[in-house]
Amino acid sequence: MCKILRVTRSAYYRWLKQPQSPREIHNTQIAEVAKQIHEEHDDMGHRRIRDELAYSHGIFISDTRALRICRSRQIQSRIKHRANSITKAGYHPYHIAENRLNRDFRADAPNEKWLTDVTEFKYYEGTKIKKIYLSAILDLYDRRIVAYEISDRNDLSLVFQTFDAATNKEPDAHPLFHSDRGFQYTHKQFYKRLEKAGMCQSMSRVGRCIDNGPMEGFWGIIKREKYYRRTFTSCSSLVAMIHSYMEYYNNKRIQRKLHIMTPMAFHHNYYNAA
Repeated sequence: MCKILRVTRSAYYRWLKQPQSPREIHNTQIAEVAKQIHEEHDDMGHRRIRDELAYSHGIFISDTRALRICRSRQIQSRIKHRANSITKAGYHPYHIAENRLNRDFRADAPNEKWLTDVTEFKYYEGTKIKKIYLSAILDLYDRRIVAYEISDRNDLSLVFQTFDAATNKEPDAHPLFHSDRGFQYTHKQFYKRLEKAGMCQSMSRVGRCIDNGPMEGFWGIIKREKYYRRTFTSCSSLVAMIHSYMEYYNNKRIQRKLHIMTPMAFHHNYYNAA
């Protein structure tokens, strides 16, 4: 048989003793860890699993190998959903700023450029559908959420509270402040808040959500990972999910754009290196 198959006797007996190669055995071990990661975070695809393997488990493999291993165990991330805009334009906007950000999503230091927006979440009370609104401010340097607020109304107070929370947390920050043209951001009182804080305002163009791309991207991340395919039957459970995810995102969710670091780790690294 060995002669016909052109296999040496020693190779045949070695195979009998150990049918799997050392690499195959290693791949099986990696697959078990990858499966555990996916069970905890079923939104992760092979790239994020590969990063998590390196960051949390000290296992360094290529994207291609990670993809191969994930396919062998049928590990697959959730399907993305189309984003839904809830921007409400003001009927008589007090101030409309030009798009000073101009899709330049790079920043050289923390608090150089902030993005903001409001999104909605739905929950059910019996057959009734109710909503809550999440307002957040994102820093373009480290992609951390500087501040956020939750309310059952999409009004001026929600945006003002978010802005005040951010400025209280970062009192010396004077970033370029970018938003869409929602009625809250074109309001006279909000413009005065920005002026008092020494911030320059920037706004997306009409119908160009990509002008606020990283902020829209964050909404997609939280909804894809913790909201879609789930049904919330109380306001408290939905609010608890958002609070929990914000803590996870800032302090535990690693990102490739941040050199396989979390937003807060990348943020602190800037000051440690200075």
